[in-house]
Amino acid sequence: MFLKKFIGNKAFYKMTFTVAIPIMLQNFITNFVSMLDNLMVGALGTEPMSGVSIVNQVLFVFNLVVFGAMGGVGIFTAQYYGKKDEDGIRSSFRYKLLVVLSLSAVSILALSFFGDKFISLFLHDVEPGADIASTLALGREYLAVMLWGLVPFAVANAFSGTLRETGDTLTPMLAGLCAVAVNCTFNWFLIFGKCGFPELGVKGAAIATVMSRYVECAILIIYMVVRRERFPYIKGLLRGFYIPRELFKQFSVKGLPFMVNEFFWAGGMTVLNIAYSLHGLSVVAGVSISSTVTNLFNIAFMSLGVSIGIIAGKLLGADKHDEAIDTVRKLIAFSFAVSIVVGVTMFLFGGKITAFYKTGEQSKILATYFIRVSAVISPVFALTNASFFTLRSGGKTVITMLFDSGVLWGLSIPLAFLLYYKAHLDIYAVFPIIQSLEAVKMIIGMTLVTRKVWVNTII
Repeated sequence: MFLKKFIGNKAFYKMTFTVAIPIMLQNFITNFVSMLDNLMVGALGTEPMSGVSIVNQVLFVFNLVVFGAMGGVGIFTAQYYGKKDEDGIRSSFRYKLLVVLSLSAVSILALSFFGDKFISLFLHDVEPGADIASTLALGREYLAVMLWGLVPFAVANAFSGTLRETGDTLTPMLAGLCAVAVNCTFNWFLIFGKCGFPELGVKGAAIATVMSRYVECAILIIYMVVRRERFPYIKGLLRGFYIPRELFKQFSVKGLPFMVNEFFWAGGMTVLNIAYSLHGLSVVAGVSISSTVTNLFNIAFMSLGVSIGIIAGKLLGADKHDEAIDTVRKLIAFSFAVSIVVGVTMFLFGGKITAFYKTGEQSKILATYFIRVSAVISPVFALTNASFFTLRSGGKTVITMLFDSGVLWGLSIPLAFLLYYKAHLDIYAVFPIIQSLEAVKMIIGMTLVTRKVWVNTII
């Protein structure tokens, strides 16, 4: 009887995989291609790879804020879908588009004027042989092109997020497949000058990425317009941008904390990487490599977290609270079990991927070490991720903001700088200490989940 509380039947796992597998496949392909991008740019040397990874850290803040904007309102979309309320879905979709277009405009302006200053925050002349000026120039060149991809990226997220929240996880996966195929192919052509294309280096990598984002955005828009009878909420979507005042207020009250959380979390991770960069340019490249590899391995339980939010949101919207509690408990147990398998596999084999990089040897040694530390902590990350999406499904966005960003800014970031400036510890000690603080978030998150504070229908 005890095991039955945590292990579902055949129908349960069939339902779980129906939602999760398309998300996993899309994330796997995206992260696999990201790793190939990393390898291709890494073939140009440590400075090009560091310049690109620094810009991607800066853009990571924008990406996560867009994700937050989608996720906060997506709580309503999922619950409206459970209620079969097409007008509610349409209003939440409009709100998403308004928010992401506004975010894109602000980000383009900020990065156009202050891009060099953001990149320079990561550059510290503490490592012999590191070409700081070259890294800055390459980062500037990469950023100038990447700005053209912010709008299609944001709009595509609004469309793909709404599709997932209304039960269609397959279409975003297929659109993502097409996008990564374009990205991978044109990376090869434009970075190295293959098949008659010019050899553009990091600029070529940026052009390929921007092209892929326009492709993904176009596919999603065209598909939903052509198949609009399947998606009744798309009808009249752009016929004015009217959103009932009360709904606008609800979306903002619940969605804004989630967006703010993603801003502070992404900004916090960027500042944390600045703290790591104090240890040298090899650390910047090592963190970039390890992040790419660990993201690839962690796809399984990270995608299960997203699935928890979708499944729980739908059940809560249909007022099936007991079923939601039982389903979430089993999904979290499943995610934890998957993370153990992932962690062991990553520890044994993840470091071998670093051998394919053509960066400096020190960067590869550091990357292997970072990967193994992350592998050990994988189950902790899995439980934190699962609790985050569970709490979000019930509209507890302020709580998720406090435990997610609060721990990062209150503990991880100050400690990372103190360990460097005051304790004078090297990166081999600093990295595992900071990563282990994820356990604090896990304890807070799982406590809130077991207390059922998330069991709430908000529409």
